[in-house]
Amino acid sequence: MEDAICAGCKSLQPPGQIDHFARLGLPRGFAVDGAMLERHYFAAQRRFHPDRFAGRGAREKNFSLQHATLINEAYETLRDPLSRARYLLETAGRPLPGDDGRSIADPELLMEAMEWREALEEAETPEQVAGIAARLATETRAVEARIGDAFAGHNIDGATRETLRLSYLVKLGIELKRRGAPRLARI
Repeated sequence: MEDAICAGCKSLQPPGQIDHFARLGLPRGFAVDGAMLERHYFAAQRRFHPDRFAGRGAREKNFSLQHATLINEAYETLRDPLSRARYLLETAGRPLPGDDGRSIADPELLMEAMEWREALEEAETPEQVAGIAARLATETRAVEARIGDAFAGHNIDGATRETLRLSYLVKLGIELKRRGAPRLARI
């Protein structure tokens, strides 16, 4: 976590240009301990919350609000595996294909997405939808594990491919939710 209080004058300084992991005092990587993320987030919020600077000048109040906003943005990005993977790819200079509005050129992934969609369209009973949801939860965990392995091994191509797959699975999960499937558990 950045040290934003001036040692000399004890006044709050503007937020620095640091990444989300550093802002929350976490090691950089796809594997994030959820409990540690929560602890660091709440500690950062307590430290920079605007109420703590209510008696200070307008400048420090504004800096406090900037810090709190950036802390919230970091937390929201890092707590979601897809957002976290996208962020890591973007900071590595490799935004996810398709984010630029162009179509995806991975025929295997497109075929897999079509098969999932067809299975969902053909599901007629709540039990069939629940079965697809269970398969989706298992596949999502496997893809997230592969993303973690790819980032840990500095395999950006693999991380990109699996993150794209995860984005399709997340979209399918949204569709399943609309169809009344049970909520997919996060790992």
